[in-house]
Amino acid sequence: MSEIHSGGCQCGAIRFRMEGQPKDVSVCHCRMCQKAFGAYYAPLVNVGTAGVTWTRGEPKRFASSNFVQRGFCETCGTPLTYEAPDGLSLSAGSFDEPARLPPTIQFGIECRLPFVDGIPALPARATLDDLDDAPFLPDIVSRQHPDHDTAEWPPERPA
Repeated sequence: MSEIHSGGCQCGAIRFRMEGQPKDVSVCHCRMCQKAFGAYYAPLVNVGTAGVTWTRGEPKRFASSNFVQRGFCETCGTPLTYEAPDGLSLSAGSFDEPARLPPTIQFGIECRLPFVDGIPALPARATLDDLDDAPFLPDIVSRQHPDHDTAEWPPERPA
């Protein structure tokens, strides 16, 4: 039986399915990935020979270089793909169960920010431990697509 992973963007306009074992799961520290993800690094799943099907919508693409296109949801902005001559990678965080795809290699380490390795040593708090500074947290109603496929999205809202 083939390994199956599903995922999509934050708003649910785009959903995908990957069937098969990915080539690798990486963290890329290059400056282009930092900018594309708006983060210190980009976690990517190189699909290799696994099959990818867009099951709802398709990403809009930006040519970030003469060789690379970046796919994203034009509605919510979620980064979704890195597409280069050597293949397709999907953003690891857009998978419904990203814990099933742990990174195995790092790329672009010449651009790795010097403090990244120290992040696990920083003080840590759970979300609801921050109620003094953010008292609205218990009342948040998420509009984010759930971490599973849905027949349609968004759900119909009662009148």
